[in-house]
Amino acid sequence: MSEKLKVGDKAPDFELTKPDGRLFRLNEQLQKNNVVLYFYPKDNTPGCTKQACEFRDQYEVFKEHDAEVVGISSDSANTHDKFERNYKLPFVLLSDKGNQVREMYGVPRKFGVIPGRATYVIDKNGTVRYIFNSLTKPVEHVKNALEVLESLKTEV
Repeated sequence: MSEKLKVGDKAPDFELTKPDGRLFRLNEQLQKNNVVLYFYPKDNTPGCTKQACEFRDQYEVFKEHDAEVVGISSDSANTHDKFERNYKLPFVLLSDKGNQVREMYGVPRKFGVIPGRATYVIDKNGTVRYIFNSLTKPVEHVKNALEVLESLKTEV
């Protein structure tokens, strides 16, 4: 595993396939918006559903803060597609099958086996501005990310 990513580091670029088959590239997205990148363990589990729905419910606020939300887990594109449709998620979920992106970002595992839950706020320059790692507080990821984006607005 690579060095653990820290606030102030350059976010590693990556390319993953969206559920619709098109490619998502982090650097391309950063040319348009800040990115709130969140890694989560599994679709359709209580904590992950709660987190995804909280991101959904606050999505317009993220847009007002010039940010795009992107979720990543190792679930299949098919599972993501169903999860997105079931909960009417307005943001993309990406499938990180071999956990390469999770490893690039140094997302920790719980007990060495359970994929962790971590959120990264990345500004348009590709700099990691915030990292929050908590498997047990899925809703705080959303609240904290919004606070960081609010503080970025005042930096201009």
